[in-house]
Amino acid sequence: MGRPGKRATKSSRPSRDAEATQQQILDAAEQEFSRHGLNGARMSAIANLANVTTASLHYYFENKESLYKAVLQRPIAELQATLGQLNFESLSPEAALQEIIRIAIANEAQNPQRQMLWIQEASQNQGRYFKDCNVISLHEHLLKVLERGMAEGCFRPLDPWLALTHILSVCLFYFTVHKNWQHLTPDVDRLSPERVEQHTQAAIAFILAGVKRPA
Repeated sequence: MGRPGKRATKSSRPSRDAEATQQQILDAAEQEFSRHGLNGARMSAIANLANVTTASLHYYFENKESLYKAVLQRPIAELQATLGQLNFESLSPEAALQEIIRIAIANEAQNPQRQMLWIQEASQNQGRYFKDCNVISLHEHLLKVLERGMAEGCFRPLDPWLALTHILSVCLFYFTVHKNWQHLTPDVDRLSPERVEQHTQAAIAFILAGVKRPA
């Protein structure tokens, strides 16, 4: 009875090792692309960061463009997996909006470098690769909450896409500028759990004040 178990363990190990190697490469590539964008990133630098050979990069991701596409897609897939587990319809529009704000900010706090990844994509490629990332699958959650809130009368009349843009700006710009602002107030760690929670509470209050129908 023991042998089949051993064979299963051995056969599954290469798969696990390959997955771990791919994640190492993606982590390293995300750092490099966030700093330099697609044009400036070097495969040799990614290989050094990931502690693998450049041949391994090409084995798993073929070329720099394919690796870049995978790096852009990963945050979308991760966040969609989180959002997809939640039933926003079971919450009031206000509670659902608060939950989405919390998730958005928590996700950025865990990965603050990703804002620079999107900025590099907009600057260098004018969104050429961004358009293929299926970001709309994420935005649909927030758009539906906003539309339901307006239909139920708890949110004032809004342009859903414009409101979405404003909400994301309130949540995410904090992480875009934290490297600059650390020079203005070097004694403040804006990525500490306490500061991120302070930002979250302030963002919730600010956004709800903007979208709720006046009493």
